[in-house]
Parts: sequence; C-alpha cells; structure tokens
Amino acid sequence: MELSAADQAVVRALWRKMGTNLSIYVTEALERTFLAFPSTKTYFPHWNLSSGSAQVKAHGQKVADALTLAVDQLHDLPGALSALSDLHARKLGIDPANFQLLGHCLLVTLARHYPGDFSPAVHVSLDKFLNLVTSALASKYH
Repeated sequence: MELSAADQAVVRALWRKMGTNLSIYVTEALERTFLAFPSTKTYFPHWNLSSGSAQVKAHGQKVADALTLAVDQLHDLPGALSALSDLHARKLGIDPANFQLLGHCLLVTLARHYPGDFSPAVHVSLDKFLNLVTSALASKYH
C-alpha cells in the first residue's frame, strides 16, 4: 500500500489543522486504547494509567512527535521510524498488534474531534497512513 499524492496532502492538511493539539488527541487515544483493550496495559505495569496521568501524557507527546516525524518523512516511513521500531521490538518487547489498536483508537478520537472534516476520503487517507506507520514500526519484529 502506498500513499498517493492526494492521500499525502490530506494527511498533511489534517496535521496542520491539529497543530499543538495533536499530543492531546494522541493522549486521549492512548487512554482509549488502555480502556478498550485492557491487555495493552500489561506493558506498563509501573505506570499510573488513570486518565490524565503524567506518564500517559508524556508518552502521548512522544507518540505525537513520532507521528509528526512520519508525516514529515512520508517518502521514507521505514527509515524515519527505524529507531523506534528497534526500540519497541528489541528493548521494550511491545506486541506489534498494539500499534494497530492505537491507530484504530486514534482514528476514532480524531473523528470525534473533527466530525465535519472527517469525510470518508479523509478517513481512508488517514487509515492508510496509520497502517503504513504500523507496518514501519513492526518491521524489526521479523
């Protein structure tokens, strides 16, 4: 799967629109992931996973930064996310299925915050982008 020029334009436009709110939405998506898929919590036994916790917010910012890097490097997502893939696969041992769950929850969160902008075309472009990010992050697991 590849992002067309139109898909890339849609993703970049949404990223510009979200601006500094991106980390808020990613944090909300992380919280949604932990609530909807309790098995994802097993990777964070030492964290306070309550809504609004400093640890979840800090990780939300890291994920937001990684996604912004991916948007900035759409032409080379595997290269841009290689170090993060290595970290999650080799050091942290995160189940790569969790990336898909978070991506799904991020789609839900963004649709909730941008209902007027979340047309089927935006949904498809963003879903493609998040699937490519998931694939890049899972690349070191093979």
